[in-house]
Amino acid sequence: MPPINEQPVHAPVVIIDWGRTSYAEAHQRQDETVDKRITGEIGDTLVFTEHEPVFTMGLRSGTKQHLVWNAEQLANEGVEVVKTNRGGDITYHGPGQIVGYPIVSLDAHRDLHAYLRFLEQVLINSVSNFGLTASRREGLTGIWLGSRKVAAIGIAVKRWVAYHGFALNVNANLAHFQGIVPCGIAAGDGTVTSLQNELGGELDLVEVKSVLAREFKDLWPNFLSHQQSESAPYPRETI
Repeated sequence: MPPINEQPVHAPVVIIDWGRTSYAEAHQRQDETVDKRITGEIGDTLVFTEHEPVFTMGLRSGTKQHLVWNAEQLANEGVEVVKTNRGGDITYHGPGQIVGYPIVSLDAHRDLHAYLRFLEQVLINSVSNFGLTASRREGLTGIWLGSRKVAAIGIAVKRWVAYHGFALNVNANLAHFQGIVPCGIAAGDGTVTSLQNELGGELDLVEVKSVLAREFKDLWPNFLSHQQSESAPYPRETI
C-alpha cells in the first residue's frame, strides 16, 4: 500500500455514518480506520456517530476532579465513564449529539494548531447555516454562542494521521452535563447549550450531518494548501 504522503492531496473526503455506537466500539473502529489511513488503504475519512451516554476523560491533568456524579448517580442516569487518549478534559457524549471523527492525514500540513482552527471553522460555518453566530473564546476550547458552549473539540495524532475530533450538541440531553465540569469550564466561565435549546425545537440530525460534511469538504483543500486563517491560537493543552 502507498504511504500516506503519496495519497492525492485533494482527493475527496469520504463520509461514513456509523449510527449509534458505544464509546468502546467506536474507539476500536477508529483505531482500525487510523491504521488503514496510515498504510494508504483508505483516504481521508470523516466518520459520524452518536454515542450511548458516556463521560470521556482526556489526557489533561486534573481531569478526574471534574467528574461530579458518584457511582450511584452515574448508574441511575445510565452514564458510563471511560478514559481516552484524546487531548482535552472531561466531556459528555450521548444521543442527540453528533460526534465527528475526521481520520485524516496531516502530512501535507503538519500543524496541529492550524488543524484545530480548521475544525473550529467547520463548526462555526455549520452552525451559521441554522442562523446562529458561533465563535472561539480565547484560552478556552470548543465553539461558543456567547458564553454558552455548543461544541467540544479534542484530537489525537498517530504518524500524522489525526483522529478523535468534535462533538456538536444538537438535540443532546443537557441535564447529563450536570454530572461533570464540562471540559473544565470554571464557575462563571460559561454554560453548555445545544442547537435545540437555542432554536426552540428539535433539529433533523441527518440535515445537520449533511451541513457538517459539506463544510468540512469545502474547507479541507484550503487547510491542506495552508490557506486557512492563522488567527486565534489554540490552547496547547487541548492536543
